Amino acid sequence: MSKILTTESGAPIADNQNSASAGEYGPLLIQDQQLLEKLARFNRERIPERVVHARGSGAYGYFEVTDEVSQFTRANFLASVGKRTEVFLRFSTVAGNLGASDAVRDPRGFALKFYTEEGNYDLVGNNTPVFFIKDPIKFPDFIHSQKRDPYTGIQEADNVWDFWAHSPASTHQITWLFGDRGIPASYRHMNGYGSHTYQWVNESGEAFWVKYHFKTNQGIRSLDGDQAAEVVGADADSHQRDLHQAIERGVFPSWTLYVQLMPVAEAADYRFNPFDLTKVWPHADYPLQKVGRLVLNKNPENVFAEVEQSAFSPNNFVPGIGASPDKMLQGRLFAYADAQRYRLGVNHTLLAVNAPKATEANNYGRDGFAAVNKSGRGKNYEPNSYDGPAQTDSALAAPVALGGHTGTYTTPAHTKDDDFFQAGELFRLMSAGEQERLINNIAGFLAQVTRDDIVEKNLAHFHAADENYGRRLEAAVAKLRAGDEG
Repeated sequence: MSKILTTESGAPIADNQNSASAGEYGPLLIQDQQLLEKLARFNRERIPERVVHARGSGAYGYFEVTDEVSQFTRANFLASVGKRTEVFLRFSTVAGNLGASDAVRDPRGFALKFYTEEGNYDLVGNNTPVFFIKDPIKFPDFIHSQKRDPYTGIQEADNVWDFWAHSPASTHQITWLFGDRGIPASYRHMNGYGSHTYQWVNESGEAFWVKYHFKTNQGIRSLDGDQAAEVVGADADSHQRDLHQAIERGVFPSWTLYVQLMPVAEAADYRFNPFDLTKVWPHADYPLQKVGRLVLNKNPENVFAEVEQSAFSPNNFVPGIGASPDKMLQGRLFAYADAQRYRLGVNHTLLAVNAPKATEANNYGRDGFAAVNKSGRGKNYEPNSYDGPAQTDSALAAPVALGGHTGTYTTPAHTKDDDFFQAGELFRLMSAGEQERLINNIAGFLAQVTRDDIVEKNLAHFHAADENYGRRLEAAVAKLRAGDEG
């Protein structure tokens, strides 16, 4: 053996198989450092799991620019064709806990960390281009409705659909989630989206609103409900196993990145609110423009250290990329980083998976749990006269023009800003078979609701999206409920 087993203080351990006792049959001794240290550490091995996106998998890779986009952003990692940047990508499900099954009907997280030369850039998205809500003040209530009921301890259809009944903006995402792509066959066989609207700024200071689309190069593959139930029964870790084994075999999954770009001046008069997370920008209005290729080619050495402790925040921008007035994004700019400080401590950015790789982090943050204070005797304030890190004159993003009175707003400012139009458009884009499967999937879940008023409120949303959609769904739900009552 090349190494000697030691205590955490470095002392050699003579016996790691037997505890020290007072005689062969006597009680154990409190002086047994190895026993006490080992049990105490074991008691503290688990950390709080993520409130959402707890069940996840991850891998390292790179992003390579394949098409010129420097006319739209001055972000260094997008500056030239052929430029490569190391990345870490974490996939996840949203509602399940850490031990939940992979092959379930649930949105998938698609959180990407670019280790750029100007600092880490985190793009925190999903495998859906839209979401259930448009305002972060509703997020805790939404997640509570999807999680385990406080009395029964299980997810309740009544809770899920009751929230959606009071949140008509969810209709678009529900139509997406219960469609054919609602249960990906694997993480490799799904798209990823930034979902939110972000800002790009070029060298001239010209700003654009941008949406990210990562299109899988493996092709879209999904499971229907019966196939998913079979996979879950056979292998709850199906997505994790698939990703890990594919990379081990040298079959490196990849995605092509496209963006939609909107000149800032066009946002105010666009027919949809371009900052509404429950809506998409039709490609006919803003076509996809190719940017580059994302490749995953390395598995983590330790899942806990690198996947469970990976921390993302959409507030981690680099020069040339910034936030938009997207309300959900604005809420997440705070909530994500705050969640990681709670889970991992204020010094979580020093962990290897979270620390910058292509540059160095220099700031005046000090102390806290697990502090290393690598600056040593350096001053802990700024500005100072001791050659400490100083601020730059270059802003990350462009100023955003704002106006109006403070308050809460519910009246749409755009001509097509209703909650149902795009859900209806999505339904009408589907083939007859896709529509039939969508209706069966929704009806199977909605029919489990026990209260008539909740069912009726939800059906009204689908009628508003498309009368044919609502009529067929209403008939399917009524048939299932009648069967249950019989």
